[in-house]
Amino acid sequence: MPSTGPRAVLSAAPPWTYFIGSAVFHYLGPAFAVLLFARLAPLGVAALRIWSAALVFALWRRPWRILARLDIEGRRTIIVWGAVLAAMNVCFYLAIARVPLATVAAIEFLPVIVLAALGARTARNLAALLAAVGGVYVLTGIRLAGEPLGLVFAFANAVLFTVYIVLAHRTARRLRGISGIEGLAAAMLVACVFVTPMGIWQAAPAVIEPVTLVAGIGVGICSSVIPYVCDQLAMARMARSTYALLVALLPATATVIGIVVLRQFPSFAELAGVGLVVLSVALHRELQAPPAKRWFGGTTFAQDRTARPAR
Repeated sequence: MPSTGPRAVLSAAPPWTYFIGSAVFHYLGPAFAVLLFARLAPLGVAALRIWSAALVFALWRRPWRILARLDIEGRRTIIVWGAVLAAMNVCFYLAIARVPLATVAAIEFLPVIVLAALGARTARNLAALLAAVGGVYVLTGIRLAGEPLGLVFAFANAVLFTVYIVLAHRTARRLRGISGIEGLAAAMLVACVFVTPMGIWQAAPAVIEPVTLVAGIGVGICSSVIPYVCDQLAMARMARSTYALLVALLPATATVIGIVVLRQFPSFAELAGVGLVVLSVALHRELQAPPAKRWFGGTTFAQDRTARPAR
């Protein structure tokens, strides 16, 4: 009799469904964070985000036990991943406090598309890559305007986001003895250590403001728990180049969220950008590879036939 529990359902779901969940919450979290800037400085918001996410993962996965059973190389990977998570979140909030969010999103995409280019080895995939770049350019309307320091943080965030993809994918596919979500829980615990000296004083006002504290916890769950878990579930069965190209969906998701949450209706040019991004995803195809077995939370499942093992 086939298993019908939660793990079986998660294992059977296509990888792209997890990415959709990640894409939606990727911008819901920042939308909530913008509302917090009136009460807390960017570093305080970043700290609350990481702390609340780490607390959820600590209650769920007991990350200290995960770190204890890893070898030296595994712990080194987790520590680096945690440092990248902390620095990436700090740079992101410092950037959107100084530069328009659309500009930060466009800059964030630039190095990520390089990862997609590494996997685009056919004419079809190159066409998909060009459509994704064109769609993101039209959709976000790249404007290199704003405070110079804000642009520095935006480019730093972009580089760190690319490193995050590489490290998260390596953990999901290669790190022995733990699942990708367990690695994420351990990395978030490490990120707490790195972000505390930078954000503890700016987050302090939230302690005496319950509304701010609850909002900060909501930002952490929406920004660093739900999307990152979805990332791990997707990357465990998806080649890095595929994931990097699907990141092009994030600006399209931001447009939809802007309509629903912020009542920001797009122009015809922005709708054309969404269409190009969707076209790029429809065109892209992975190279064929034999199916492989992967491990998810104690349950094995077959890797999707279109997924190519990471190099």
